[in-house]
Amino acid sequence: MQENETVEFKKSLSQLKVGLVSIAAILNKHGAGELWFGMSNDGKAVGLEANEKTLRDLSQSIAAHIEPRIFPHVSFETIDKATCIKVAFNGKDGPYFAYGRAYMRVADEDRQLSSKELENLILARNRDALRWDNQVSGLGIEDLDEGKIKSFVERAGLAWDTPANVMGKLGLISEGRLLNAARLFFSKTPPMQLRCAVFATTDSATIIDRHDFDGDILELIEETQKYILKNIHIGMRLEGLYRVDVPEISIDALREAIINAFCHRDYYDPDFIQVAIFKNRVEIRNPGKLYGSITIDDLRKGNISQRRNPLIADLFRRIEMVEAWGRGMALIIKNAPDVVFREIGSLFIVSFNRPSFSTELMGEEDHQGKPAALDRTTQEKLPIGEKVGEKVGERVGEKLTLNQEAIVREIIKDPRISARALAAIVGISSRKVEENIKKLK
Repeated sequence: MQENETVEFKKSLSQLKVGLVSIAAILNKHGAGELWFGMSNDGKAVGLEANEKTLRDLSQSIAAHIEPRIFPHVSFETIDKATCIKVAFNGKDGPYFAYGRAYMRVADEDRQLSSKELENLILARNRDALRWDNQVSGLGIEDLDEGKIKSFVERAGLAWDTPANVMGKLGLISEGRLLNAARLFFSKTPPMQLRCAVFATTDSATIIDRHDFDGDILELIEETQKYILKNIHIGMRLEGLYRVDVPEISIDALREAIINAFCHRDYYDPDFIQVAIFKNRVEIRNPGKLYGSITIDDLRKGNISQRRNPLIADLFRRIEMVEAWGRGMALIIKNAPDVVFREIGSLFIVSFNRPSFSTELMGEEDHQGKPAALDRTTQEKLPIGEKVGEKVGERVGEKLTLNQEAIVREIIKDPRISARALAAIVGISSRKVEENIKKLK
């Protein structure tokens, strides 16, 4: 025999305390194991002096110092003519504590758990019982919108049945009662609220637009996308003979972030999903930090998915709004490489930079008080609205090229937009932007 993750050796009962720590650590990792007294670390039986009272005292020590309580089998064993004590134990009610502290078995060592590790262990052991999406909702079949159910069934490619049978097939009924996930998707009464706002600058001091939306989870996803697209710059490009709108932020990245917010938020938190549109960025904020052991660094590695609400995620998967492979964050990063992920308080925030944002750059005055010369790079960053002047508005009704129409439209939206931002939105070079600007003057 030798020590491993489920077997621990101690030479004598003087090592009882560290032995009980090993019991807790092994239980938390594997749920069962053995502790031997009278054995050296290399697996050699050295024996010990003990009697029946020794076994009773050992059992009492285990009962006194291991929580929750376990009921091990304690017995004498003879190995190579040496008397040893074997403690065989198991338990499924973890996490287990020894002397008030939780431990985890790592190889043949016992490591004390941090508060965060302990929290994750508790969540992992009780994940199904603690999940919000599979809790009973309190609604009946009559509280569901049959039209919404039929629409979902059609999108999912399922055969229509009665609403009750559909709920059963989707796993949205437990012991005859509807679960919370069903309420989010199919309730007649709007089960959720979304808060959106547009701010005048790069901070939240001045609100220029605010709107709260009520609806089911699918309706609010669409409202979120529409609100963002309504309040950011939209450029265009030509594909053959057709003009195609090009938002300043990738629509694929935006939509994936929106769906993730509704899919993975913490529904035990009463706060709302929020959309905050600033001059320089768009933030999508959802209640609930990253789930389980996932970190922000993990997100950027891709192909990492721990689901807080697997039943909700499965419903999205059925209508092809999410994948089963957990590639959502990878798709966001691919389409918006400068995306920023943050955790602030109890919120998880996805922040997209707005290329249309321009900061006025002014040349520093030289020692004679004259404006310093600006190089070409700096000129490209100057607000284009000042270059074009008032004549831009006069040209709107004239016959313009498609690129010029797009440029004029963006300048009307934001007279201080830069040439570089226009180039990104319209899909042409900064030089081409300048050439078109000259023609518009």
